[in-house]
Amino acid sequence: QVQVVESGGGMVQAGGSLRLSCAASGLTFRSYAMGWFRQGPGKEREFVAAISWSGGDRVDYAESVKGRFTISRDNAKNTVYLQMNRLEPEDTAVYYCAAGFVGGNGRNQYDYWGQGTQVTVSS
Repeated sequence: QVQVVESGGGMVQAGGSLRLSCAASGLTFRSYAMGWFRQGPGKEREFVAAISWSGGDRVDYAESVKGRFTISRDNAKNTVYLQMNRLEPEDTAVYYCAAGFVGGNGRNQYDYWGQGTQVTVSS
C-alpha cells in the first residue's frame, strides 16, 4: 500500500531553519507531483509548496513562503524536501506531505497524504 511519511519537524526560534523530508513508498514516485500543506491552530489546511513529477523549475509556492522556503525532490530516494529558512511564528503548524498525479495548489489534487509533522516557531 502507499505510504507517505514526513519527518524533520521540531521547535525552532524565529529566524531559524528546518528541513522537512517526506518519503513515499508503494507508488511510482517519479510519476507523481508532490506538495506540502500546513494547518495551523484553528486554521484550515493551506497550500505551502508543490513540485512537478519532473522537478526542476516546475515549482509553486504560497505567497507567504516565497523567498523563504524551497521545495525539492530526489526521485532516486523517493523523497521530497522542504527547506524552510527565516522561519516566523506564523509558520507554526502541522506540515503535511501529499502525492498526486495532478499536483498543484489544491488539496483535492492530491491522492495520498502523510500524517503530518509539527513545526513550532517561537518568537
